[in-house]
Amino acid sequence: MTADILAVLSSFAPEFSQPTFKNIQILLNGAIVCRGARRISSILRVMGLSFGSNFSKYHRVLNRAHWNSLALAKILLGLLIALLPEKFPILIAIDETLERRKGKKIKAKGLYRDAVRSSHSNVVTSFGLKWECMSLIVPLPWCKRPWALPFFSVLAPSKKSNEKAGIRHKTSLDWARQMVKAVSRWLKRPFILLGDGAYACMDLAIACVKREVALISRLRLD
Repeated sequence: MTADILAVLSSFAPEFSQPTFKNIQILLNGAIVCRGARRISSILRVMGLSFGSNFSKYHRVLNRAHWNSLALAKILLGLLIALLPEKFPILIAIDETLERRKGKKIKAKGLYRDAVRSSHSNVVTSFGLKWECMSLIVPLPWCKRPWALPFFSVLAPSKKSNEKAGIRHKTSLDWARQMVKAVSRWLKRPFILLGDGAYACMDLAIACVKREVALISRLRLD
């Protein structure tokens, strides 16, 4: 792993224990050079660790190790903000994405419209997990169009899974409002929120106005 990558990763080190952070560096390095699906088994294979007896410790990074994803999102946003040119506005895009998953052990899954497989005339649904994602719009020197770099993702469990768990259900807009509040606290400065027609909601607009956030969306004329 190069010194430049290590310098970026060092910003996240305080949020992990030393053994977990060591395993994360191996997984990230393997994910960069891995071809095809970036499963942990594939990553260990490309790193020459497929025959190790303690391979389960790498799986525990994702399902057992303790770390705060909210704190990591804040650190990542700070690193991305530093890439913005001077006087460039802070543009944050928000959208939902579907992670196709099925099986009895996937508790938060639901049946959603699959935007990738659907068209205007044909709606395709898939089982999976719905994530609310925020991305910072950053212009890059080698590309004419700016890139949307994700930094903050929140799982939005389905209504059925919440009812089964006895938890109050939150809609995508509820999660969007909470994400706006969090990012506003982190930045402590105005920014512009970009969303499609699904985010053209008065409650979200009011939450944005209270925090000096400009909402740009496909609003109806009424």
